[in-house]
Formats: sequence, structure tokens, C-alpha cells
Amino acid sequence: MTGLRRRFNEVRIACMLLTRLPMGTVDSPAPSLADARWAYPLAGLPVGIAAWLAFSGATWVGLGPQIAAWLAVATGALITGGLHHDGLADVADGFWGGHTPERRLEIMRDSRVGSYGVIALIVVLAVLAQAIAMVSPTLQAFIAVAVLSRCAMVLVLIVMPPARKDGLGHAAQRDAQWHIIVTLIFGAGAVTLLGLPGVANAVAASAAATLVGVVALRKIGGQTGDVLGATQLLTATAIWITLAAFA
Repeated sequence: MTGLRRRFNEVRIACMLLTRLPMGTVDSPAPSLADARWAYPLAGLPVGIAAWLAFSGATWVGLGPQIAAWLAVATGALITGGLHHDGLADVADGFWGGHTPERRLEIMRDSRVGSYGVIALIVVLAVLAQAIAMVSPTLQAFIAVAVLSRCAMVLVLIVMPPARKDGLGHAAQRDAQWHIIVTLIFGAGAVTLLGLPGVANAVAASAAATLVGVVALRKIGGQTGDVLGATQLLTATAIWITLAAFA
């Protein structure tokens, strides 16, 4: 398999994992999750484009920014299969529903959503939609937020130790400095798309990802797939809030 073909398959693996978009059949031998993690930000491209289409279509027919923003949020959840939303709910339930790391990890594996998870989703999604409505965002903004928030996922995945011996957080672990370099390049490109507020948004994204990472270390001793999902959603929300502040 040529190097270019392998990179293409890694992008497809990343999109298969992080979206519900059809990607066809990957050539054998299929790349591992660790091989594909550099492409996680690229999986944000179709999500950002779809969310922008929903927002633009809604405003074009005169529904107003509030409804348009909620439709954009719903479209993002639909494209990703609610993967990151489920992660946020599980993190909220586990981190504040258990008294030991073992118990918290056990709660996070439970498919049921508890009160902490419901409250977290309601608050975060409401703030997210309100921030988007205040910005009147462009296609570049939707793409930049989708890419930058997934760059945060990759960095948390690489920097933090896995909290479990199985699952996404463990399976995607492997030393690869070039993955960090590529992720930073994608992040820099996303910041450039945001224009003047880009640096402030990079700071907001870094702060949100760092906060999630610090809390995860204290609560469960590392990262899991749920922690990565929560990182993406909370980082995206922090970026939109910052854009709203500039708007």
C-alpha cells in the first residue's frame, strides 16, 4: 500500500469513528486508531460544513438566528451520531456520581444517562446554540471550530495517560511526534480562518481542553473516549463563546 493511499485510509478510519458518514470499505490491512488519530481534525470538516448548511438554510427561509443555531447544533449531533454528546453526559455522570476512580469509570460505561449528564447536556447545548446565534457565523467559522475542537481531542489523547486498559483512550495511544506536529498545523490553520479573534479562540480552546484534562486526571487518573468527547464539545462551546464576545 502506498503512503498516500495509507493516509487516505487513515482519514476514512477517523471519519468512520467520529461521524456516521458512509466511508466505504477500507483497504486491508486497515490502519489502527493510533495511526488515524492525526486525521481526527479532518473528520470535523464535513461536520462543520453540514452545520453551516443547516444554519444558512434556516436563516435563508427566515427562521431567525435562534432556530437556525439550534438546527446547526442538531445537525452536528446527527452527523456525529451524538458521539461527543454521549461522552459529555457520561463524564458528568461518572465524575460527579462516583466517589472513587473505579466507581466513576464504572458509571461512565453505563449506557444510561443520569441527572448530571442530562443537566450538563442541557446547559452546554443551550449555551452553544445561544453563542452561535449571536455570532451570525460564516462557513469558515463553522469549519474552524469543528477542526480546532478536534485538534484539542488529539492533544488530550496524546498527552494524557489512558485511564483504562481498553477502549478508545487506550487503543489510540502510541508515541508519534509527527501526529502532534500535524495537529498543531491543523490548529494553526483553523485559527487563521477565524481572523482577528483567532488568537483569543486558541487561548479559549486551550483553556477548555486543559480544564477537562486536569479534572479527568483528578477524577479517574487519565483520559477515556468519553473524556475526549467531552473535550471536543466543551472546547467548541468555549470557542463559540469567545466568538460571541468579539461579535
